[in-house]
Amino acid sequence: MKQWMMAAAFVLAGAGSVLAGDPVTGIWQTAPGDSGGWLHVKIAPCGKKICGTIVKAFKKGGAPDPQYANLGKPIIWDMVPEGDGYYAGGKIWAPDRDKVYRSKMQLAGKRLTVKGCVMGGLICRGQEWKRVQ
Repeated sequence: MKQWMMAAAFVLAGAGSVLAGDPVTGIWQTAPGDSGGWLHVKIAPCGKKICGTIVKAFKKGGAPDPQYANLGKPIIWDMVPEGDGYYAGGKIWAPDRDKVYRSKMQLAGKRLTVKGCVMGGLICRGQEWKRVQ
């Protein structure tokens, strides 16, 4: 029984470390919104899934916006890595519309296509984010 528990612990530890090294982890810059400003989003593991938090905001022209009301708020959660740079099953919050959508992402090099979808994924709105760090 002890050997089985030790083996399970190693498997679980290995799964966590693989997720921790997921290629999507890091800081990502969103596309400019309607106001011309953009965000930095930190993407990291949250349990066995991937989540993103707003860590910095910028005004049109690039000046930091330390008074941005949504700093520290989650913007992506429950995203599941599906392999080959694809992520699905999560949710994304659109601060400009204050709505939550089903979400999917696709990583290609230093670009991350992030989409929020309705109607079972038939209608999607998305952005291309670029890696900052």
